[in-house]
Amino acid sequence: MNYLSWFQILRLGLVQMALGAVLVLTTTTLNRVMVVELAFPATLAGLLFAIYYATQFLRPHFGHGADLGRRRTPWIVGGVVVLAMGGMGATLSVWLMASHAALGIAAAVPAFLAIGVGIGAAGTNLLALLAARVAPERKAAAGSAVWIMMIAGLALTGATVGLKLDPYSPERLLAITGIVCAVAVTLALLGIVGIERGAPPAAQQARGGSFSEALAEIWADSRARRFAIFVFAAMFAYNAQDLILEPFAGHVFGMTPGESTALGSKLHQGALLGMILVLASATWARRILPVPTRGWIVGGCIASGVALIALGFGGQVGSGWPLGANIFILGLANGAFAVAAIAAMMGIASEGSRPQEGLRMGVFGAAQAIAFGIGAFLGTVAVDIARALIGNDAAAYGTVFILEGGVFLISALLALKITVRDAPSADAALMPGE
Repeated sequence: MNYLSWFQILRLGLVQMALGAVLVLTTTTLNRVMVVELAFPATLAGLLFAIYYATQFLRPHFGHGADLGRRRTPWIVGGVVVLAMGGMGATLSVWLMASHAALGIAAAVPAFLAIGVGIGAAGTNLLALLAARVAPERKAAAGSAVWIMMIAGLALTGATVGLKLDPYSPERLLAITGIVCAVAVTLALLGIVGIERGAPPAAQQARGGSFSEALAEIWADSRARRFAIFVFAAMFAYNAQDLILEPFAGHVFGMTPGESTALGSKLHQGALLGMILVLASATWARRILPVPTRGWIVGGCIASGVALIALGFGGQVGSGWPLGANIFILGLANGAFAVAAIAAMMGIASEGSRPQEGLRMGVFGAAQAIAFGIGAFLGTVAVDIARALIGNDAAAYGTVFILEGGVFLISALLALKITVRDAPSADAALMPGE
């Protein structure tokens, strides 16, 4: 097997940086502008992002198509280009909403569809490429390294946009989005071009079977099915706070768009440190920090739940609450559990009676993305309902954060039932009943 070198793995991390850089503008800055500056209900942002996430049902098809013969590079490059076009379209639609609300909302629909298709095509096949071409003993470290690069891109983009966006104007936001999208496409090309040269195409690895047959085969695998259910629950909790965090900072703490975007960067900075800890545990600090992958998953879910519950109470304390530290700790826990889950996902994607990395990653990716969409939508709806019923922003947001924290704790219980193989030499015994 022609495994990827560390240099090639890190190059693929540039693609993850590109995906994250464009996505962070839509999930944080554009969301904030719609809800606070344009005074639209948070439900509108939730609906638009639900449209984007609804396209993630296509992820298994994207992966299966590449499994059956197409190299993954065209899917990845094409996906990033479509994503960049969608990002520019979404920004233009928000600009249009300021003067023509209905027209702007109508223009946002295809833009968010493009964002979803681009992320789905590029993200699924990038992870499938890693799952298929990374040596088993490197999967946990490779997953950590690639996600660290993505979060670094999120943090860098968030911090930079936060500095450059004030004083806010639609024209300034449009110019910044154009620059970010151009840089993202360039990074993706630098990361993927030539990676698959000399490797056997997926067609030589995957044989026969329709999409429905292959999907049924994967769902019959109890370990894969159990993992997909965990991914759905955990990622629901993970993303339910995403679209309400910056509006929370604006409504409860009176932050400007630039300040709240910079606050979002603290979340990503914390996530970056969490991912570095998982990477260290899988490589050079294994003896100092001997935490198994499942330990990071369970512990990260518990810590994330506690941090969200603390955030719920902190908003009612007000300006004296260490908001930045709370957000940083939430990011730290999120990063540790998420990257450990990705490492486990890569390992499980390589299992089965025949190579189906694309389809398996598509199933897990669809579970993740659909949970993201439902979580984002229900999070915004819950905030709107709570604000209307309670009449106090701090209490309304706090109630929603506490409920989300509870879902994280439930996810930790689900994770306890999952067996994760850390390396070929690790204990591979199955859980009872598997």
